[in-house]
Amino acid sequence: MALPIQYKGQGFSLRGEKSRFVLPPSFRKDFADKGDERILCLGKHERWPCLKAFSQSAIAGFEDILDREEEAALRRDKDYDRELRGAQLLSYVEVPFDASGRFVMPDHLTDLAGLGDEVFFQGGMPFFTIWSPDKLYSMGEAWNNAQANCRTLAESAKKKAKAK
Repeated sequence: MALPIQYKGQGFSLRGEKSRFVLPPSFRKDFADKGDERILCLGKHERWPCLKAFSQSAIAGFEDILDREEEAALRRDKDYDRELRGAQLLSYVEVPFDASGRFVMPDHLTDLAGLGDEVFFQGGMPFFTIWSPDKLYSMGEAWNNAQANCRTLAESAKKKAKAK
C-alpha cells in the first residue's frame, strides 16, 4: 500500500516575474515521489484565513475523510452536512507549475486568502497551507512556531532578492 503524501516543512516565496510564486522544493519532491502531475490543487481553507493545497492524488482520499468526519460527528451527537463538506473539499482549482515550481496564483484565490506579494507555505500532512504573512501573524499562540519560521524565511528571501 502506498504511503499517503505528507507535506512537511515550510517555504516562502515572493511574487516574481510574470506574477509567479515558487512552490518549495520539498513540496515539489513530494509531488514527484508520488508520481503526481505538476498540478497544484488550490482552494480556500474552510476554517483558517489561508489557502489549502494538495496534489491530485489526495482527491482519492476525500471519501475517507467524509466517512471519518461523519462518524466522529455521530459519536458526538453533532449534525454533519456531508454534501456541504464534500462541496468544500471539491471546491478547488487546478493550477499547473513548472519544473522549477513556478505557478500563477488565481486572482480570486488571492482575494479570498488576502494574499499579496509574499506567501508562506506550511506543511500539514496530506494538505499544506499557503498564507499571507500578515494573516499568519494574526493567528494565536498555537501558531508561534509557524510565525517564527515565516519571519526567518521572509527575511532570507528578501535578502536574496535585494542581492540580485
